[in-house]
Amino acid sequence: MADDVEKIPLLSKFPQLDQIGIVVKDMEFSFKFYEQMFGPPFLTFESDVNSGKLKFGLFQVGEIQLELIQVLEGETIHSKFLTERGEGLHHIGFIVENIEEELTRLEKEGIKVLERGIVQEMVKFAYLDTEENLGIILELIQLAL
Repeated sequence: MADDVEKIPLLSKFPQLDQIGIVVKDMEFSFKFYEQMFGPPFLTFESDVNSGKLKFGLFQVGEIQLELIQVLEGETIHSKFLTERGEGLHHIGFIVENIEEELTRLEKEGIKVLERGIVQEMVKFAYLDTEENLGIILELIQLAL
């Protein structure tokens, strides 16, 4: 086990945790609880992402963004998660300046990409295959293409 830990790259090279992604079945139902806790979302939108259509609801909680994600149609990493695990914590995300450089660095360390794409022509993202080693999926996010 100790040998495996040494092989995991230092993820602290990312400045700070930015986002917590939560997959939900019904955005409107979920909003009721989240609005009671944190106030209304600052942004909601729908977007075609790879082979699916997703609905997003974003809440700001201090310095952390809560991202609620509902699959509207298609097969995505989120629909697979929902089928296998149900609603819940899907990923934690980190803002990076250059996603391609980070992915190249991580690939050299043996970290593969599960899914990547572009949302609203404004945000590049990549979900990393880190669940087996870290217990959670990590996401890299590059803003304003």
